[in-house]
Amino acid sequence: MRPVPYGLSYLFLHIFTFCYYAQVTNQSPPNFTQHVSEQSKVTDRVSRRLVRIYQLYSRTSGKHVQILPNKKINAMAEDGDVHAKLIVETDTFGSRVRIRGAETGFYICMNKRGKLIGKKNGQGRDCIFTEIVLENNYTALKNARYEGWYMAFTRRGRPRKGSRTRQHQREVHFMKRLPKGQQPPTQATIGLLTSFTTPSIKGLSGQDAHLNTEEQKPMNC
Repeated sequence: MRPVPYGLSYLFLHIFTFCYYAQVTNQSPPNFTQHVSEQSKVTDRVSRRLVRIYQLYSRTSGKHVQILPNKKINAMAEDGDVHAKLIVETDTFGSRVRIRGAETGFYICMNKRGKLIGKKNGQGRDCIFTEIVLENNYTALKNARYEGWYMAFTRRGRPRKGSRTRQHQREVHFMKRLPKGQQPPTQATIGLLTSFTTPSIKGLSGQDAHLNTEEQKPMNC
């Protein structure tokens, strides 16, 4: 068997090196958008949980969403009503949240018929909503379990079934507002709030950071 000429071996080596380099460089870069989408569908147990306090002003009723002691939910509360104060907890890497009443401790959830109900345990996906900031600066809240179903209220403040809702409808549009009389925290106060403590039913403790600092206007999350 005759040995392969040196020049031919050198040529084969160059071809192999070129093919390998081309294969490596042609690999597609990581799809960050896809990664964010996947992470936004599972509960984030790694990052610090972001907690905010605000009211949800209904575009149709002109009142605020409230969770009553009998677990009923409507949009008939006046600005500053004790049952209109909501504690909003992030659930995922993205914009999915759990919403509970600061006074009653009940979470806003949606059952299989699309009806809004209050629950003491809000760990299910039926109690998770995706915050969607719309072009008109209002916020829509889409249920995580029932795709395409939104939190919505009629002009009289009564809950509207999720199966009858669409994102463009006024009934699903809300504005986030700080509770009446609550002042945005100062920068110095925020600097002192470095640790997270699970909020009590009556409100948040002094250790809860990350309170939204915009007042009486839409808050983009």
